[in-house]
Amino acid sequence: MFITDVSNASRTMLFNIHTMDWDEELLALFDIPKSVLPEVKQSSEIYGDTATTLFSTKIPISGIAGDQQAALFGQMCTQPGMVKNTYGTGCFLLMNTGNEAVYSKNNLLTTVAWKINGETTYALEGSVFVGGAAIQWLRDGARIIKTAPGVNSLADSVKDNGGVYFVPALTGLGAPYWDQYARGIIVGITRGTTDAHIARATLERIAFQVYDIVKAMEADAGKASVELRVDGGASESNLLMQIQADLFGFKIIRPETLETTALGAAYLAGLAVGFWDNIEDIQKQWIVDKEFYPKRDREEVEKEIHNWHKAVGRAQNWIE
Repeated sequence: MFITDVSNASRTMLFNIHTMDWDEELLALFDIPKSVLPEVKQSSEIYGDTATTLFSTKIPISGIAGDQQAALFGQMCTQPGMVKNTYGTGCFLLMNTGNEAVYSKNNLLTTVAWKINGETTYALEGSVFVGGAAIQWLRDGARIIKTAPGVNSLADSVKDNGGVYFVPALTGLGAPYWDQYARGIIVGITRGTTDAHIARATLERIAFQVYDIVKAMEADAGKASVELRVDGGASESNLLMQIQADLFGFKIIRPETLETTALGAAYLAGLAVGFWDNIEDIQKQWIVDKEFYPKRDREEVEKEIHNWHKAVGRAQNWIE
């Protein structure tokens, strides 16, 4: 049995990611006795067994991870510099930084990825507030599309965005901007603008937000990325994945199994009980569905990146 997404904000603030234990200084500051807190365990070990009142046989509970850390492991991003992105309502990116807890100078979070066999692996983390939620807004708010998958055919019916840029700051901007006062804007509209241009701009802006976070991660880690592993519902869009590959200039890899959060937690559990002997065994389970390679002229892409950042500047600090 495995468990995901058990993080508790109040307890996390008391944890020292370097000692991998409760922080003595913070406990003293808040007058919290260490004895009232649970023992900190590794990500992959046997913690106990289920009660026989629940099941006829005791089942070992042997894997535990936060949802994004589990997805990172499920994507087998086990080497420093490897990055995964989950395209859901928001987008959630983690970069493996190995045994070094890299402090971000670019507004990202430093976190523990996992601890296995006494060895701690760290990661950089960044979140996009509005990813697939922008497509939901096109459907439910703007009513440009009737179904979420319909955005793909509509966006693909035009060759480009027609100069339209959509900053989907519908709930503010997440990493690396962290601007709660930003609001969504659509700029570059002309008399020739159609629903299809806005649909394409929406897919592109999901990709641009992901781009900004990966570039922040590269700057912090001092290492350029060579690929991005993707999962989540919106990663099923071939058009979005191609836009993402063109934007980065490197390959995007989509695995056969997109539910990598549950998969990663299951891997951690199976590793603890000996179902798999080691991480190398698990890597053999990870199968590629499709790879996307950049096709567009780099000069054109760089111009769009410039215009995207100009549009973001218009959206920031909108609420005074």
